[in-house]
Amino acid sequence: MAAETMSRSALTRYAWLSIAAAAATIMLKGLAWWLTGSVGLLSDAIESFVNLAGALMALWMLTLAALPADDDHAYGYSKAEYFSSAFEGFLILLAAVSIGYAAIVRLLQPQPLEAVGVGLMVSVVASVVNLATARTLMKVGKEHNSITLEADAQHLMTDVWTSAGVIAGVGLVWLSGWLWLDPAIALLVAANIVWTAWHLMRRSFAGLLDVSLPPDRLAQIESLLAIYRQQGLDFHALRTRQSGSRSFVSLHVLVPGNWTVQQGHDCVERIEDEIRQCLLHAHVTTHLEPLEDPVSMRDQGLERAIGSGKEPS
Repeated sequence: MAAETMSRSALTRYAWLSIAAAAATIMLKGLAWWLTGSVGLLSDAIESFVNLAGALMALWMLTLAALPADDDHAYGYSKAEYFSSAFEGFLILLAAVSIGYAAIVRLLQPQPLEAVGVGLMVSVVASVVNLATARTLMKVGKEHNSITLEADAQHLMTDVWTSAGVIAGVGLVWLSGWLWLDPAIALLVAANIVWTAWHLMRRSFAGLLDVSLPPDRLAQIESLLAIYRQQGLDFHALRTRQSGSRSFVSLHVLVPGNWTVQQGHDCVERIEDEIRQCLLHAHVTTHLEPLEDPVSMRDQGLERAIGSGKEPS
């Protein structure tokens, strides 16, 4: 557990990287907007402020998630990461509203752009900074199963694609003289980041509601249990959930009733250890029951059957 805590704590350095990148892009994109007067580049700059707020929240939640379990939080603080990704999704929605408002105003009152060439070059540099940071955060987030870093990386990648669209649009305005293209592209940017916000918030809410592990990980567990079923054992009441970087697995293990307590204990210890080898940072809980006793099957469905309106099997 101590090693895991140290590993989670080390992830805060990547939140600092995101903060530094957000501060740099705010200055660069703000300069690009000031030089050109483009509402598209303004929308890009506004989203960088959202990046900064999201990165600060990520730093706070990663620091909290790294804390060890205590008497009041027996399962640790790993769910704190979901608050970060949900908050970032909310900030993106706010940015979309502000971008949409600025774009509509500019559609009603078109204005010519200035110093477009220099402004676009500055915006390109900012996009390169975001791209490099996003790739780093996504790689580390996937390696350590951190939804906070993955959410931050997805947000930055959205910013990169947004910037690409804005740069292309402003360039077309510069070449064609069609001033309406600038706010029109800003509206498309707003729509795009609304989609990203929805994706982040849905994933965060799923984690807070203790959604089961993904099908591929459940398949890993079932494959392992199938080996023991061939040896005469059985299992039921398998329940899983994801909490930030940690996985929680509980199941009932049915063994021959004539086994000694030591035999049953050794068996479930092996099963728990093999599940932990399949799932990184997994907490496994087992309940031992005799195969021959009909009472063992009464809790097979647990409260899931009752909640769905069906009788427990």
